[in-house]
Amino acid sequence: MNYVDGFVVPVQKKKVGAYRSMAKLSAKVWLQHGALAFYESVADDVPYGKRTSFPRSVKLKRGETVVFSWIIYKSRAHRDKVMAKVMKDPRIAKMMGKKDIPFDAKRMIFGGFKMIVEA
Repeated sequence: MNYVDGFVVPVQKKKVGAYRSMAKLSAKVWLQHGALAFYESVADDVPYGKRTSFPRSVKLKRGETVVFSWIIYKSRAHRDKVMAKVMKDPRIAKMMGKKDIPFDAKRMIFGGFKMIVEA
């Protein structure tokens, strides 16, 4: 079974285009370093729940939307190898070093997941 990294991030609606550009470059980097697949999706039907929800998970503010992303690897060991290469890639360092990145990294939620069903 594959391994998945998942991310939920708040993005200012006016910066979704900038985020998309950043995500396209990120996808290229991850795939070049061995990730099997890279996906980014923007909220379309994510109601604000009474107790939990995607908006609540990132403390969504007025003028923001939620982006849900996932990257697929062969295994956790494969993810660790790919991630080590990605983190050393100067394109990622340059992108993340910018003062005005199009999302709030402090409110990002992320984690690695073992797949249990694949259909």
